[in-house]
Amino acid sequence: MIELSEIKSPADIKNLSLDELTALSKELRKTLLTKLANHGGHVGPNLGFLEATVALHYVFDAPKDKIVFDVSHQTYVHKMLTGRMQAFTDPAHYDDVTGFTCPRESEYDLFEIGHTSTGVSLATGLAKARDLMGGTENVIAVVGDGSLSGGEAFEGLDYGATLGSNFIVVVNDNDMSIAENHGGLYADLRLLRNTNGEGEPNYFRSLGYAYRFVKYGNDLRSLIKAFEDVKDSKVPVVVHICTQKGMGYGPAEADREHFHATGPFDLSTGSPLHISENLSWTELFYQTMKPMMAENPGVVAITAGTPDAIGFNKERRKEAGRQFIDVGIAEQEAVALASGMAKRGARPVFGVLSSFIQRAYDQMSQDVAINNTPVVLNINYTGIDSLTDMTHLGWFDIALISNIPNWVFLAPTCKEEYEAMLKWAVKQTEHPVAIRQPNTEVWVTGKEFTQDYSQLDKSSVCQQGRDVAVIAAGSMFRNAFEAVESLKEKGIEVTLINPVFLSGVDSELLDSLKKNHRYVITLEDGVLDGGYGEKVARFYGDSDMKVICRGIRKEFLDEYDPTALLKECRMTPELIASDIESLLK
Repeated sequence: MIELSEIKSPADIKNLSLDELTALSKELRKTLLTKLANHGGHVGPNLGFLEATVALHYVFDAPKDKIVFDVSHQTYVHKMLTGRMQAFTDPAHYDDVTGFTCPRESEYDLFEIGHTSTGVSLATGLAKARDLMGGTENVIAVVGDGSLSGGEAFEGLDYGATLGSNFIVVVNDNDMSIAENHGGLYADLRLLRNTNGEGEPNYFRSLGYAYRFVKYGNDLRSLIKAFEDVKDSKVPVVVHICTQKGMGYGPAEADREHFHATGPFDLSTGSPLHISENLSWTELFYQTMKPMMAENPGVVAITAGTPDAIGFNKERRKEAGRQFIDVGIAEQEAVALASGMAKRGARPVFGVLSSFIQRAYDQMSQDVAINNTPVVLNINYTGIDSLTDMTHLGWFDIALISNIPNWVFLAPTCKEEYEAMLKWAVKQTEHPVAIRQPNTEVWVTGKEFTQDYSQLDKSSVCQQGRDVAVIAAGSMFRNAFEAVESLKEKGIEVTLINPVFLSGVDSELLDSLKKNHRYVITLEDGVLDGGYGEKVARFYGDSDMKVICRGIRKEFLDEYDPTALLKECRMTPELIASDIESLLK
């Protein structure tokens, strides 16, 4: 039996017997579960694809053969077998690797992939370039059944079938996305599972692929045989493997949705180690939507494959019935669907992660904005205090959405203002409205807020001062408020403004500040380039007003420290106050 510490590359497992590979898989699962229980991460996807990863590296010859993992949150075992074992065996090195494939870590990782449905298209590019430039390597795209609901996955499969050369697609079918699958395609996959791959119609054969079916996708013998049969294939081929999400860990097999990705948990029971009793923004969205849905059958909550991110667990989805829609991992469909629903008089609210809404830019512009349909977007997981993976950064949405005509983009500062904005957005029918839900601690102020935001681009002056005005958007408002309060104790009174809207500036208010202010400081936890601060700076461009824009540099950070980044951007209460004092001196 080979020791895990001896595995430096896939070459180290090539000469193992089937029994030795089986024993290795057990040890990999045990080690992986130990890390996941202590560190958190994607549990179900990695346990389910463990044997397939071992078989892939046993049969194929990476990095010469190119393996592209769609989403790539199922590549922990791949990393263990490609020289990064210590990151899974030594707690001191748990954070040495990212949660997705990362070319900066290893030549075995070809792309940074954290958004779904892209892997097949990337792999078609590798195969086409090989054919043009001369090469003999295998190109393998690994894609989950949940990812097939995304439009790009179809586009990649559609083109890949025409290559006429080696192109291998491994479809990891665990009858699951993050939650259950949605879409007509899945009836076809279910038929194939139930007929050992012999049912018709066959989606993959219809596109033009040769087809192999592996009923037991967690059985090494079956996997190795299938992969050996298609290695060096001269035609595009799909290997359809049926796996068990969460395989080998009872709690993950029993609750596949929860164990898609988790924080640290008790390995013996599967129970979370850290349970927050604080109100979350996710729960607040659900609690605000629930009475509106009960009152109006046209109010609908929409998700693109991430129901838990908007607070709709299994029970709540069942209770909502037809008023809850999961389109699968298909943000473009979600936005265009919402536009059509709004046109017909329904009140659709699409809850979506900040980094995922980028995938539907065209629909936001063409299908919604140009038609001015009253769609509502609830943008969550935004800003610095959000997901820290390079592929999931939540700070590009301000620049993206605020610069599309007709969109009204609101930035709530606290619980009460968020509730007011969401209720108004659903009731009004004049504009498409996006609400930038903070990802910081829910700030409960007890204040009452207007539920009428029909007078667009009007800011709120929360404290009147002189010399310096601070315009703090959304989640940065609380930091500014604390800074201003600390300055008041020193006898320094500055103006504090909640911009309310990110899609435009309050020209009348900004113009009035020229009378007794010398400086304007803008704060936003979004990228500076194209952001809200630049709108303010442009307004003052031909005046004597000095504008200081605080926000995030235009760059891709990975696994960053949110506290350190907030300090680097000088947006902590202490640094805001310090900068104001320096200006006044």
